Amino acid sequence: MSRLRLLSIAIISAILLSINHSSLAQVKTDFKTCLVAGGLVRGGRNLLHSDPVEAMLIAGNPILPAVGEAIGNAKWAEARANKDGWFESPAFSGGYAYISVPSEKDQVVILEAAGHTLVYVNGTPRTGDPYSNGYVRLPLSLRKGENSLLFLVGRGRLRASIKTFANPLLLDASDATLPDFRLGEALKTSGALVAINASNDWKRGLKIMTETPEGKRLVRNVPALPPASVRKIAIGIEGPAPKTAEAKKYSVYLADAAGVPISEAVEFNLRVRKQTETYKRTFISQIDGSVQYFAVNPASDYVDRKSGAPSLPPPALVLSLHGASVEGLGQADAYASKSWAHLVAPTNRRPYGFDWEEWGRLDALEVLDLAQKELKTDPARTYLTGHSMGGHGTWQVGVQYPDKFAALAPSAGWVSFFSYAGTQKSAAPSPMEAILQRSTNSSDTLALSHNYAQQSIYILHGDADDNVPISEARTMATHLAGFHKDFQIHEQPGAGHWWSEGDEAGARCVDYPGFFDLFSKRRIPSLPEVRHIDFTTANPEVSSRCHWATIEQQIKPLEISSVELTLDPHIRRFSGTTKNVKTLKFNLNSLAGAAPASFNIDGVKLEKLAIPADRSITLVRDGASWIQGRSSNPGQKNALRSGNFKAAFNHRFQFVVGTKGTFAENEWALAKAKFDAESFWYRGNGSVDILLDTEFNPAQEPDRSVILYGNAETNGAWDSLLKGTDIEVRRGVAVIGKEKFEGENLAILFLKPRSGSSTACVGAISGTGIVGMKLADRIPIFLSGVGIPDLIALSPESLSEGAKGVKAAGFFGNDWSVENGEFTFNR
Repeated sequence: MSRLRLLSIAIISAILLSINHSSLAQVKTDFKTCLVAGGLVRGGRNLLHSDPVEAMLIAGNPILPAVGEAIGNAKWAEARANKDGWFESPAFSGGYAYISVPSEKDQVVILEAAGHTLVYVNGTPRTGDPYSNGYVRLPLSLRKGENSLLFLVGRGRLRASIKTFANPLLLDASDATLPDFRLGEALKTSGALVAINASNDWKRGLKIMTETPEGKRLVRNVPALPPASVRKIAIGIEGPAPKTAEAKKYSVYLADAAGVPISEAVEFNLRVRKQTETYKRTFISQIDGSVQYFAVNPASDYVDRKSGAPSLPPPALVLSLHGASVEGLGQADAYASKSWAHLVAPTNRRPYGFDWEEWGRLDALEVLDLAQKELKTDPARTYLTGHSMGGHGTWQVGVQYPDKFAALAPSAGWVSFFSYAGTQKSAAPSPMEAILQRSTNSSDTLALSHNYAQQSIYILHGDADDNVPISEARTMATHLAGFHKDFQIHEQPGAGHWWSEGDEAGARCVDYPGFFDLFSKRRIPSLPEVRHIDFTTANPEVSSRCHWATIEQQIKPLEISSVELTLDPHIRRFSGTTKNVKTLKFNLNSLAGAAPASFNIDGVKLEKLAIPADRSITLVRDGASWIQGRSSNPGQKNALRSGNFKAAFNHRFQFVVGTKGTFAENEWALAKAKFDAESFWYRGNGSVDILLDTEFNPAQEPDRSVILYGNAETNGAWDSLLKGTDIEVRRGVAVIGKEKFEGENLAILFLKPRSGSSTACVGAISGTGIVGMKLADRIPIFLSGVGIPDLIALSPESLSEGAKGVKAAGFFGNDWSVENGEFTFNR
């Protein structure tokens, strides 16, 4: 059967102008028909998945479907868009949609699509818009002739169109991150807009100009923009203290190095909020240098106070975590103002974001630290609450950091990915499956749950909740009943997922009186007040400290580690037991004075150890005994840097693209870096630097993590960062410690510490050939709840055979070596 030509598009012209203040669409085409095939992708929220379409693309076989043609266990069928432009079909469940696009020349167009997880453009993946947010506008490089768009669709519908613009440089304010003004307060901060490079050239040396209402011009440099790319970029925002509530209008445009405008200006208004109203604060995240925001519902007793008013004790802080599809501002607005506590709502990076794990959890911690400093709150009166996904966040963030919150109040919260989101752990895993499962241990709420014993807890759930079942709350209550002495649960009769009562100012399901009654009576004890610690962690880099005890190193990486310790200050003795702990540090500010301290750990006694100047003592396990040692060497695994692979994306990471390979290898490296940067933008409101290996200087910014795309032969920065390590990846061969794998079809991801830094990592996304490199495209790095070991090597068989297709996986030892680590190999 001849291939169905689905759509004929008129000639798409793009006249590139050096200066054009009219970037309106020149051509817009809505797609009306497509081919669909469903039920092809299996995997869910897991590291491994099966996908026959991806297997074909990796092997270099183009997807050129026809109606009735078989693909996997499905057949291609024609679908037509409804009157609103949406394709809706049951076949979209785990399926693909295919559209053919002819072009009369090589050019760049803008794809506007929603409902898809990703789209392959002539076989190259680009990010999607699975939540149909509507702001994803991607520049696509079309070649002369036929072009294929292959959409992976997972939520039941798809809409797509293409546009061309006269000007290849565009600003898009539809995904802006902006602050609020407050009456009587000057502002000097940052915002962010999306820049689009709709050309096939790198754009370097640009500036972004902000025109303030007062006529001031704020200038910032624009990072290099790769060909056909999008990036959220920071803009300057400042202004004098407003005297009225009238919104303030700003104008922003791109300019060349001389300051000459080269894009159409976009305008936006900034709100001016009264001192008593909720407001947004923006900040530069230390995760990736992007602009993020948090919202504040201010404590009423701490605003609009007249001069000479009696002093008040520092206010409390309630950190409130929003649910899926909700933003931080909406969360803050759901509360009535409290007289004694500021309500602070971080964003999880996006309305769906990372389920308050991984980068969502880091966002919560960044905001907590910033808000405590800015609002000058009482650190002992810090509390955590949240609804739905934010209820899960309350369980997860609360269990990781038991000394940061005096009380927890989850509302309609689910327990973990294992109880609610379909993630499964095998009861009898193979050795390889066991390694992969271990990398998810930080997400296992119940495995860490003894940490809750140090916090007061109030569980709230509607007994008619049809979104998060009441069984999630009951599971936690039953579990806590076995050891917890200060928790309560309330099931609201007849209440669904989101509920309120009457015309109250706050939504009762979050602004629940019982929560705040509990909060008002609890505080975090000071160090000397803490006599007993029962603390568990799965990864010291995620969570290592509880009051005066810090687990710095594990014996078996990412296995559950725990300590149960007691302090008797009268005899200055710490005693207790440990599990899977290699290095344990004690903060001796828990003791008054300078007299020696004694220890009885796991039956090993160390008597009258002198207290050092930094008032800390570190114990190191030596076989079956404990000895006094020093804090972990920064070059070893420790509480600042322990893995797993995703940890490489925590410290102002930058992507370095290989240029020393073949045309196909170099093309893949740039495309993969763009795809990952787009994915982090979409899921994490991120902003990632992409640079070529020829531009990278290893002596600069040593505390930034680096992600290398390519291998030792294709990426010129590889040797400066990874030479001499026990991992070698080249064309046709991978050496992992003493194990050697040959062939050009392996995808290999791993991380190592960056020399000269105590926190930064070097992550490698590599392959032994172009097949292996393409296999790395879809590894779900930015999907929360998916664990990736320190190293993983995959073959294409993983797309059909799961863990049997994983050739190597494991965790480096505390010295970051394979030899002293724990690895499993499949031959």
